[in-house]
Amino acid sequence: MKRDATESRAFILLSGLFIGSLVISSVLAAKIVTVFGITVPAGVLGYCLTFICTDVISEVWGRERAGEVVLSGFVTLLACLGLIQAALWWPSAAFWQGQEAFQQVLGLTPRIILGSITAYLVGQYHDIWAFHFYKRLTRGRHLWLRNNLSTLSSQLLDSCLFISIAFAGKMPLVPLILGQWAVKVGIAGLDTIAVYALVWWIRRRRAFPAAEA
Repeated sequence: MKRDATESRAFILLSGLFIGSLVISSVLAAKIVTVFGITVPAGVLGYCLTFICTDVISEVWGRERAGEVVLSGFVTLLACLGLIQAALWWPSAAFWQGQEAFQQVLGLTPRIILGSITAYLVGQYHDIWAFHFYKRLTRGRHLWLRNNLSTLSSQLLDSCLFISIAFAGKMPLVPLILGQWAVKVGIAGLDTIAVYALVWWIRRRRAFPAAEA
């Protein structure tokens, strides 16, 4: 019972972190930041956390459970975008003066929304597929290798789709794609330690339920 409760809590926490990071990333993307001279949406910071979560879930619980979390995140993202649009359209109170700022931060264009959703679905499902492809290739060894290889290819695919759909005909695509991918790779390169630590912690508590306080 203790082992089941620990495993359930870990899965719920990782799923919550995944969905929360995904949703807040769509809000943070309204701000453009500079990272070592490269301009990228601030949402990239939170979005990279989603790959940590899916890699840990894939390693511990398997491909099917990771796919369920990705689908849950997609449905949540759609619901949040609908709620944001409803809030933007809803007439504001006569005394409230923040509509312009509210619109500027949350008023995502249809192309950016479409690009985000498309890149999210393709990138996340590819990450799960690639992770398990490399897991079979390495016979379950070298977690650091499959974690990084799956994230590198998924982040590139995600960046290509999002930038192409959102900014085609508006901005130079190649510099934006390479810049966003470089920042994502830089951040994702730091997540290997987090993935190892989380996988070790979850498996340890599953293997030694008596250590539960």
